[in-house]
Amino acid sequence: MLTEICKELRNYFDFGMPKWFGKFKITDGTIDLALQEGQYFRIVGSVFNNGVYQYPVTDLIDETFQGAVWAMAVPPAVIALADEIVAWQAQYGDVLKSPYTSESFGGYSYTKAGGGNRGGTVSDTPSWQSTFASRLNQWRKIRP
Repeated sequence: MLTEICKELRNYFDFGMPKWFGKFKITDGTIDLALQEGQYFRIVGSVFNNGVYQYPVTDLIDETFQGAVWAMAVPPAVIALADEIVAWQAQYGDVLKSPYTSESFGGYSYTKAGGGNRGGTVSDTPSWQSTFASRLNQWRKIRP
């Protein structure tokens, strides 16, 4: 989820943090980096592993790639918010995937298609981006 949040914010919390460029090898699901335990990092340029991870990681797909690894300093509040978003998605995920709106009351129920499809999603259905926008905005970058 942190990968999606950072992408949405256009912010990888890398200001002043080391970035390494070159050839990297992932073996047995791990990558050897000069990071502190628990620190987040971003892999860029990988065929299989692009994204944000917490160090040490043991479930990467083995490969050798030419790219970059960025150390990150993600604020604890962003990590906590990511956990809230995951919980929100778990609670409302099935409803949000459906193009239908259902309602029942007094023994009567109906289902109708939602209006205004945009790219396969219903425009009046909230997303995590819209639901948490006001709380995410403080970390949003205007440009990457």
